Amino acid sequence: MVLLQLQGEIPTLDDCIRIWSEQMEIFNEQKEDLGFLRGIVAAFKEQIHTDILVKPGSHGLPIPAHKFVLATRSEIFKNMLECDECKAAPNNQTITIPDLNHEELSSLLEFLYSGTLPEQTIGRDVYALSRAADKYAIPHLLRYCERYLLSSLNTSNALETLEIADTCSNQALKETTLEFLVKNIEHVVTSPRFEAFVHRNPHLTVQLVSRAFANGSK
Repeated sequence: MVLLQLQGEIPTLDDCIRIWSEQMEIFNEQKEDLGFLRGIVAAFKEQIHTDILVKPGSHGLPIPAHKFVLATRSEIFKNMLECDECKAAPNNQTITIPDLNHEELSSLLEFLYSGTLPEQTIGRDVYALSRAADKYAIPHLLRYCERYLLSSLNTSNALETLEIADTCSNQALKETTLEFLVKNIEHVVTSPRFEAFVHRNPHLTVQLVSRAFANGSK
């Protein structure tokens, strides 16, 4: 309708009906796609025909999953599942993700199935999930975590965000976080977390302090 108006034409009733029908068709297609994805999520939550156990670190309980989901979401997982040992193993074989505890692994798997996470979950596990997304080559999750970290950046979490950005070689997130820290440097250096950050990340501390001086911060 907007296109017709821009072209100087007044849309007729038939034009309006046609446009409405096209929009409804798009809506119904999207609804079907969403229903399809929900079916996959249900298969995970209800453990329908699972064929692999994914074990977290620290001797946590394994979580049933589906090989095809792991393989299609991560090239690293795909390679792990294609090794000769995995091919020869019986159903319900186990692979271990030592970097994550049970809660974090559950969040990772939920994202692999659904492509999203509840606000509370991503807020709790964003750092662990960022590292996992980087290590296991899951770019969609890496971008998802980046958007959350940028939207929630504040003086109480900026140092941890800078660490994650550096670990994951996310230059855009690192630059934004460094600029934020420089603007709030007086609050940052007096926080209890700063001393621990300095010990863990001397190279990042040098970058932060150097930039702060270059920008004329006190």
